[in-house]
Amino acid sequence: MRMCSIASGSSGNCIYVGSDTTHLLIDTGISGKRTENGLKELELSMQDIDGIFITHEHADHIQGLGVLSRKYQIPVYCTEGTKRGILADSRIGDVDESLFYTVKPDQKYIVKDMAVTPIRISHDAAEPVGYKIYYGKQKGAVVTDLGVYNEYIVEHLKGMDVLFLEANHDVNMLQVGPYPYPLKQRILGERGHLSNEASGKLLCQILHDNLKAIVLSHLSKENNLPELAYETVRAEVTMSEVSYKGGDFPLYVAKRCEVSEAISI
Repeated sequence: MRMCSIASGSSGNCIYVGSDTTHLLIDTGISGKRTENGLKELELSMQDIDGIFITHEHADHIQGLGVLSRKYQIPVYCTEGTKRGILADSRIGDVDESLFYTVKPDQKYIVKDMAVTPIRISHDAAEPVGYKIYYGKQKGAVVTDLGVYNEYIVEHLKGMDVLFLEANHDVNMLQVGPYPYPLKQRILGERGHLSNEASGKLLCQILHDNLKAIVLSHLSKENNLPELAYETVRAEVTMSEVSYKGGDFPLYVAKRCEVSEAISI
């Protein structure tokens, strides 16, 4: 299985995950052209894509969906609430409703030789989810846009080989930054976004000896820095009571506007 961030951040998100025969996208929050160019760097094209899984209906996760779905007629998998949000969004244009496949949290969906399980997350969207992806015994997960985590999230993320995990903001940068107060409160709230510190604390609960890679994702352009996210998460692990240190695992930061390093299991 191979996983790769094509774009990641508050300005747009798109992640590729695939095997030799099955190719999926999680979110299409960048332009159709950027998505196509990103796949080209992975030696793929949109014609290779077997399905698009959408986490929720916010623009930074569906911006390119209208163009791509109209052009390539690719199946779109999302929850019923997300589907309603997408169809109600006039900015992405008409989307053929017959392309939609409704998914429910905690149920497994098969696409050729891969399987995908949605998991519930806490975010201010209609019915948002993260995704776990399986290829044989290999397991990966994409969990961003969550204001808080709980035992349900922790249990679902145990045993992953690769984890794309939100580290959206540095709390201090957010508090003194340019955002209006209501937006700051929304981001800091239980249906907002995970801070660097919270991301590190969550990671401490799911580390295991066979974890191959952690990719910090969905960084805020205004309220975070890649180096700060990286060092803060590492420090949280090192200072915790778990037996691991921050340098014990490959830790990456997904790039905002470029294709990141592909991770193969």
